[in-house]
Amino acid sequence: MSGTLSCALTIAGSDSGGGAGIQADLKAFAMHGVYGLSVLTVLTAQNTVGVQGLSVPDPGFVTRQLNSVLDDFPVKAAKTGMLFSAEIISEVASAMNKNSIPLVVDPVCVSQSGHPLLQDSAVEAMKSQIIPRAFLLTPNKPEAELLTGISNLNTGEKILEAMKIFRKMGASSVLVKGGHFESSGVMTDWLAIEDNDPFPVTRPRINTRNTHGTGCTLSAAITANLAKGLGLEDAVLRARDYLQQTIKYSFDLGRGDGPVNHLAGLTQVGILNW
Repeated sequence: MSGTLSCALTIAGSDSGGGAGIQADLKAFAMHGVYGLSVLTVLTAQNTVGVQGLSVPDPGFVTRQLNSVLDDFPVKAAKTGMLFSAEIISEVASAMNKNSIPLVVDPVCVSQSGHPLLQDSAVEAMKSQIIPRAFLLTPNKPEAELLTGISNLNTGEKILEAMKIFRKMGASSVLVKGGHFESSGVMTDWLAIEDNDPFPVTRPRINTRNTHGTGCTLSAAITANLAKGLGLEDAVLRARDYLQQTIKYSFDLGRGDGPVNHLAGLTQVGILNW
């Protein structure tokens, strides 16, 4: 079994509420049949209402975690989430530049509740050190606006412009997520694979506030699919279908935005009864 089991790595922060970050990534990895590995960048005190506090490890310890994992496990694909500081970004970039593992970069900047998760001083480091290493970059609307400098990213022309800027930064492919765009009944992400024209990935919009962890979950599912050997387009489309299911059967927990249900597939086939 060990010889055929695919391994996927998440380099991200912890969510004590269990809906996003490392916790979401590992749940998504498991649901896709890959063995999940983790490198912890930041601890958060967090729930559905917001982020109440942060604790940041020494950047050198992030490197030690990365070296330990990469030295011993056959990692087939990796993702980044919350990196927080320029120092941590530099450590992660240095370690990942020593290998050719496909890297999905979720450029986490702000929590769903509005709490900043990337220091102002780290924005340039993200643009110059991590985005050029991205096999796939997965920004949402606010992240794309921050990283490209484009304001009011609300037209197809501006989305295309943002994607071109990200490609110039060095990202191999780009997926601009559509959750923050206004639409009537549908949600559209835009995927540009290498130099090809972007195309829409459209799914019905589900009317729920319980969407905590959607970005982490989508990028983790894409990473898992890449670790299993899928091509990028198939990896994204299957991950988007998985995300749709987790939102449809999300949990109404807490006083704020509840988490998605990473195990929804098991519920549907009767293995779990929530």
